[in-house]
Amino acid sequence: MNNSTVKSFEAACDIYRAHGVDPVSAIEKLKTIPVSLHAWQGDDVVGFENFETALTGGCQVTGNYPGRARTADELRDDLDLVLKLVPGKSRVCLQGHQVDRMIPGVDRDGFTIEHFSNWLAWAKEKNIGLDIAPCYYSHPKLDHGLSLSHPDAGIRKFWIDHGKAIRRIGEEFGKTLGTPAVCNFWMPDGFKDIPADRYAPRLRLAESLDTIFSDKIDEKYLLDAVESKLFGIGVESCTVGSHDFYLMYAAQNNKLICLDSGHFHPTESIADKLSAIVARQGRILLHVSRGVRWDSDHVILLNDELLSIAREAAVYGFIDKIFFCLDYFDASINRIGAMVVGARNMQKALLIALLEPTALLKKEEDAWDFTSRMARQEEIKTLPWSAVWRYYCESENIPDDFSFMQEIKEYEKKISSRN
Repeated sequence: MNNSTVKSFEAACDIYRAHGVDPVSAIEKLKTIPVSLHAWQGDDVVGFENFETALTGGCQVTGNYPGRARTADELRDDLDLVLKLVPGKSRVCLQGHQVDRMIPGVDRDGFTIEHFSNWLAWAKEKNIGLDIAPCYYSHPKLDHGLSLSHPDAGIRKFWIDHGKAIRRIGEEFGKTLGTPAVCNFWMPDGFKDIPADRYAPRLRLAESLDTIFSDKIDEKYLLDAVESKLFGIGVESCTVGSHDFYLMYAAQNNKLICLDSGHFHPTESIADKLSAIVARQGRILLHVSRGVRWDSDHVILLNDELLSIAREAAVYGFIDKIFFCLDYFDASINRIGAMVVGARNMQKALLIALLEPTALLKKEEDAWDFTSRMARQEEIKTLPWSAVWRYYCESENIPDDFSFMQEIKEYEKKISSRN
């Protein structure tokens, strides 16, 4: 390890220990927190089915940077490099259309583990967990923007069967890999303009979800989550699966509520919601994204929102109740670079949270000394967390904060012919 890195780390340890914080313990804790990498950044949410369908259902990916993964094999090659450049404990989350291969005559409602067998073998070799989500968009049976809430029972059945199939695949992931797969349900159902009836679609959605979840699966292998959204393109006036709908559904049915940091009003932070939900409902799946004026899924930056989310998740001991997954897709830049930068920022934010001298802050707050609390909160911003981060990366044989781009650029030369 670089001698200057060690000296900087030792100096940082002295400063943090004077604040009652042990950086070594923070690093060891960080190593145990899995972050699920969103595979769909690598293929622009297109998937690998062998039929041509435009990206529909409120999803939009902008940009045409070369190098999009066109097959599951190419995507796994890309993820191999990402895993090499990101410290800590990683998982990978798949969308339900990122199949290894299609089987003639079998549509999404009939998917089995056979469609994902190479993903499972790859994850086992890498010793990482897999998560998965049904894909309720970009398919002819997303009719008038509706799936599980559609008035036609036949269309609902197709999507119900797809949800059941993906849960069974997730169960196999959990059994084989020894860690439960998180299976997240989001669908784009809604209306562009003001509907005459908001109630009936929500009743149908609840009934469809009840049918999907009627197949009981042990939580040792699978954890279900449901994800809300404020609005999407084409469903600006009504989203059937709203935050209020899913928050109640999750609480009543013992499911994880998925909070996507891009799925709320641009001025609304989800950080404050974490302690409120854990206090009453329990477990949360976080989809960490960055919206710019709308749910535009930009690469996450080490900004105030990310720091707030990480702090609220870490300082109260919620780590065992909160599951972290990245969720953005930017095709205007190198896709591997996008995934690496975002994942490293998530790790940095968690480290900063774990290095917080929370005991001092609480002592001042309990004494009603809000002035000292505020001054302390400002002082924390200047503490030498970056020295701890550099030491952590080097100890894990991970490149530092810019040299990783050299490996990405070299890899880019090899894959530039893809598109």
